[in-house]
Amino acid sequence: MKNHKNFLFFVSKGITFLTILFAFSFSNTFVFAQHDHSKHSSMNEKMKKADSIVREGTIDLKKIDENKDGKVFQDPMDWNVISDKPGKCPLCKMTLKEVSLKKAKENLLKNGFKVK
Repeated sequence: MKNHKNFLFFVSKGITFLTILFAFSFSNTFVFAQHDHSKHSSMNEKMKKADSIVREGTIDLKKIDENKDGKVFQDPMDWNVISDKPGKCPLCKMTLKEVSLKKAKENLLKNGFKVK
């Protein structure tokens, strides 16, 4: 009976040890799998600069129309993506459509954006 109690004692201690070891090994895996989130804000700033055709705040269409031809290129899905040059939307990858400044302004106002 005493040997049986000793056996159960060691088995329970072994199971406890293995459980702790198992939990510790997984917790380290998750810690090492994480990455540094502190760099995200600087990455977001770099993306904003690169994607400067994504307009925020009050949008000044005359300022965007650098060549002063009265036309800009606007994304028909992301209305605040506007450029003076042809290209693709950095958000949805659609081709920008050439529109008059008047039409661009109508599109923006109709979709809740502020225009200067």
